[in-house]
Amino acid sequence: MKNIVIIGGSKGIGNAILLQQLETNLVHNISRNSPEVSHPNLIHHSLNVLQDELPEIENIDTLIYCPGSINLKPIASLSIDDFRNDFEINVIGAVKTIQKYLPVLKKGTNPSIILFSTVAAKLGMPFHASIATAKAGVEGLVKSLGAELASVVRINAIAPTITETSLSANILRNDRMKENMVERHPMKGYLKPEEVAEMANFLISEKAKSISGQVFEMDYGIVTFKI
Repeated sequence: MKNIVIIGGSKGIGNAILLQQLETNLVHNISRNSPEVSHPNLIHHSLNVLQDELPEIENIDTLIYCPGSINLKPIASLSIDDFRNDFEINVIGAVKTIQKYLPVLKKGTNPSIILFSTVAAKLGMPFHASIATAKAGVEGLVKSLGAELASVVRINAIAPTITETSLSANILRNDRMKENMVERHPMKGYLKPEEVAEMANFLISEKAKSISGQVFEMDYGIVTFKI
């Protein structure tokens, strides 16, 4: 049984990972809201990661940082605070949790870290200036820490395209918009949280013990293909 710490496991992709891990592993969830599930393998810590002190956890094999943001505006409408807030949520929060738990994580079994980027960090997309900048910081963190921790802890990132969660509800708010999103992707689809969770499950497993410092695009072809 692994000891897994998930930051932001109460909803979206984080919740999908949490639900898939609970049957076989002990999961500590850290988020403001508790997940809508009760399980003997779940320990919930209710707090704001950016503002509050993180709890002490004795044993950790895997750290997964899920919080993110979708802040889509023209550059003229983005304030400095928009950029600052997106960077805080996506980068500073990840750095804070890694610094807190790295000493314990280093003692874990096949220890690993998963962070989240976005396809917009690779593919130039209008109105994504703030979030793409923040997620590019996440990718830089993965590369740098991958090298620094190469012999001790693996770290990888997943870069999903649009995923059907509460965060993207406004973008996928009706059938027409969903159909348009399907058509935008060469492979004619977009992600469900469970698909992303399966990738995370692989990356924290023994099967991925040779993989670190990588960013995995789950893009339904939107970055990879031009058709």
